[in-house]
Amino acid sequence: MEADAWSPPPVLLTVDLVILTLREGRLCVLLVERGEDPFRGMRALPGGFLNHAGEEILDAAHRELSEETALTAGSVHLEQLAVYGDSGRDPRGRVVSVAHLAIAPRLPEPVAGTDAKDAAWVPAESVLSGEVPLAFDHRRIVTDGIERARAKLENTALATAFCGELFTIAELQQVYEAVWGTELDTRNFYRKVQAVEGFIVAAGSGRRTTGGRPARLYRAGPTTALFPPLIRPVPSTTEEDTGEEGK
Repeated sequence: MEADAWSPPPVLLTVDLVILTLREGRLCVLLVERGEDPFRGMRALPGGFLNHAGEEILDAAHRELSEETALTAGSVHLEQLAVYGDSGRDPRGRVVSVAHLAIAPRLPEPVAGTDAKDAAWVPAESVLSGEVPLAFDHRRIVTDGIERARAKLENTALATAFCGELFTIAELQQVYEAVWGTELDTRNFYRKVQAVEGFIVAAGSGRRTTGGRPARLYRAGPTTALFPPLIRPVPSTTEEDTGEEGK
């Protein structure tokens, strides 16, 4: 075949956002209801095509984040997650998605964008279990995004991105419990957090949470890599094994 007979296949590029926050102690992901085909009426991750050929991918991610949450780059943790490019993932043609993970505390109720009918915070476990079906391959992307967050909580200070500027150790523990999906021993957690130098630093005055002594306030420290790491507990398989035996 002559070289000039070849032409590049048409490929479209999108960015998709896995936006995580805690609401009432539960890990939630932002989903929109698609207002257009394909998958009209189904839930999906917020995102979209590049505005123009010259738009940088990171700029597109920040633009989509601003449109969906009104958050700016300096107020949210944003990182590239992965690239998804299976040939059959989008019925409109070959569409490659550069997915990003975004994390911020206390995000407000979302407002649907121009191509969505509705937007809402949905408990992460409802997506992971398949109870809430998603368009395209977005369940896979959400699963990957949550696993990225779970893994990084072990070795990095990412958990503080779920907290406000000031927080208590109890609130930090709530982050770990919500993201990992398991309860933690309070004394053990306090000891492990305090053992990591520079993970959190005292912020002075306390916050009264009950009728007792005010809880001490902290802010994120200079340390970004946790050593020793906070290893997540291994989930028990006793109930699952029992269920399998009963089938």
